Amino acid sequence: MDVDAVRRGVLHALELAREDVGRWAGDLAEAQLEARPFGLPSIGFQMRHIVRSLDRLLTYAEGLQLSEEQLEVLKNEMDGGASREELFAEFERGIESAIERVRAIAPESYEQGRGVGRKMLPTTVGGLLVHSADHTQRHAGQLVTTAKVVRGNS
Repeated sequence: MDVDAVRRGVLHALELAREDVGRWAGDLAEAQLEARPFGLPSIGFQMRHIVRSLDRLLTYAEGLQLSEEQLEVLKNEMDGGASREELFAEFERGIESAIERVRAIAPESYEQGRGVGRKMLPTTVGGLLVHSADHTQRHAGQLVTTAKVVRGNS
């Protein structure tokens, strides 16, 4: 399937985040993944936040509102508790799901209006796609920084 420039950019951002997680967090121990050096959010939080935010943003892009399950997961995003394997499995499933969902969005829909959140803040499908890429890369960068600090403290 041909992918236009907007979706290609988003997909590239998702792949880069996947690479960064593998490179910087792939060999860290469970305790390192949940460490909070200097009060920084943990690597585990960043991994959960990346894929859960993508799920929420793409839900809005698809013209839907968040489910009760998505809202409950949002409340618990800072909580650790998952094993290392569960954390990486959730990340991989979330990235794969986001890739499929981004590919399914029609370029003709980019200018369609969407409402975000309870207040239905106005945006567009295209705006949500661009924000998905930007937000993913911002948190991937924070993850890399935290991983460097965790490695330096080991």
